[in-house]
Amino acid sequence: MTILVAGFGPFGSVERNPSELIAAELDGSNVAGTSTVGRVLPVSAERTPLAVREAIAEVGPSLVLLLGVAPGRSALTAERVALNVFDFEEPDNDGEQPVDVPIRAGGPAAYFSTLPLRAIVDAWQDAGIPGYVSDTAGTYLCNAALYSALDLDDGVPAGFIHLPSLPEEAARKRPPQPSMTLATMTEGVVLALEAAIPA
Repeated sequence: MTILVAGFGPFGSVERNPSELIAAELDGSNVAGTSTVGRVLPVSAERTPLAVREAIAEVGPSLVLLLGVAPGRSALTAERVALNVFDFEEPDNDGEQPVDVPIRAGGPAAYFSTLPLRAIVDAWQDAGIPGYVSDTAGTYLCNAALYSALDLDDGVPAGFIHLPSLPEEAARKRPPQPSMTLATMTEGVVLALEAAIPA
């Protein structure tokens, strides 16, 4: 068994993306007896869906956990739904800003995460880490990554967790935004993986 954990690099005003840092930290590690592979996805409407599919094809994982940052959120959020739409409030790293464009033309309107979201949130609460189930992964590239993973319909459990900003980034905002330390976020991701690993 192998776990794939994938995050994103910097974009817009996000100079240090905790999802990239966690994916790098977990790459080559062992979670609950399962080897873990970390990957970083491009912040690109054109390239993200293909990068997700290629990473899954390369790793052949038994579990896929995608990560991204949601500045302004105060807790870890396990995403319930991925929508078949690009609808960007800000350009991606290629300078593109699609609006009302399907991720896959003719694809299903939405998919539900196939991870045990309540078990993940329960694990966070038991550990004293703020977290909850969110009903939308947005319409930016986090959503696109989750949709692309679920659209493979390969039976591999897949889901997405949004992370708060790092404290040093949140402190630069006026007023300062909510944040969480990298150590706490990493612990939360590991707990989520332990809760989601297929028996």
